[in-house]
Amino acid sequence: MINKLIGIAFLCLLISCKQEKLPSAPLVADYFKYGEDVESAGVKMIPITTPVGEFKVWTKRFGNNPRIKILLLHGGPAMTHEYMECFETFFGRQGFEFYEYDQLGSYYSDQPKDSSLWTTARFVEEVEQVRKAIGADSTNFYVLGNSWGGILGMEYTLKYQSQMKGLLVANMMASAPEYGKYAEDVLSKQMDPAVLSEIKAIESKGDFANPRYMELLIPNFYQKHICRLEEWPDGLNRALKHANGEIYTLMQGPSEFGISGRLATWDIKNRLGEITIPTLMIGAKHDTMDPKAMEEQSKLVQKGRYLYCPNGSHLAMWDDQKVFMEGVVQFVKDVDAGKVLKIIDQ
Repeated sequence: MINKLIGIAFLCLLISCKQEKLPSAPLVADYFKYGEDVESAGVKMIPITTPVGEFKVWTKRFGNNPRIKILLLHGGPAMTHEYMECFETFFGRQGFEFYEYDQLGSYYSDQPKDSSLWTTARFVEEVEQVRKAIGADSTNFYVLGNSWGGILGMEYTLKYQSQMKGLLVANMMASAPEYGKYAEDVLSKQMDPAVLSEIKAIESKGDFANPRYMELLIPNFYQKHICRLEEWPDGLNRALKHANGEIYTLMQGPSEFGISGRLATWDIKNRLGEITIPTLMIGAKHDTMDPKAMEEQSKLVQKGRYLYCPNGSHLAMWDDQKVFMEGVVQFVKDVDAGKVLKIIDQ
């Protein structure tokens, strides 16, 4: 009997010791501890060097996690971080460290007027300078780009993947000509013929400042393929209000209905096989980007996964949020854990 009691006591002591060794959950105070002399809610203007001078770009840090640092790349070009504020809730819950960021020329960053700055190659070097400034590296650095941010993310990866742990491309095909062809051959044919005819007439005249152009595109294209929510999120409305139209038109063209700016011939589809880091490609049923092309891209990279949003559009982060965010979070967790990637087809 005494031996049994001693055995039970020893077992309890052993369990107690093991429990004491388990790591405790991170405190909110530690998650938001940035080591700054003057607290600025994570906001920092990062200096960058360009061929025409030095400027500053706006960033905002959330969290403290040495294992996972995610840089969000907004679309446009020259939109703002504001429409990506939805990540604050989902990434914050997971304890991820992540950064909102306005690229050079966007509303919260410096806005130089030299048009030679607005090239993909120059933006790639900007992202690399931001990476260094936030102290990210191959052990923890993830890039998540939406739309134009996906172009920038793929281009950055092709040059600097040795500094990355994972890439997430949300709603961006790897070929601008194929994107334009999808808009022309598939999406335009879903429009009312009379509406399409009037849009084409305005475009043929180059009369893009005509208010009627957006009056037609917003209900007949944007609300069907950009964001399908009945009421657009405040962050999206602010981003549209703050967009730099000059840079956007120069690089993208006058609207999201196809592409005609400097990016019109951009195509790195045949280089996707060079991407060796874990990559998530995200497509959506109602997107301006062909979801089948997004799935194909996930198979062209060496370690790809595909996430399909059946109710989403170009901003599936908003209009198919549950599927989008769950897939994104799971991908980051799996890469962090070193798990073999598998296709996610919701």
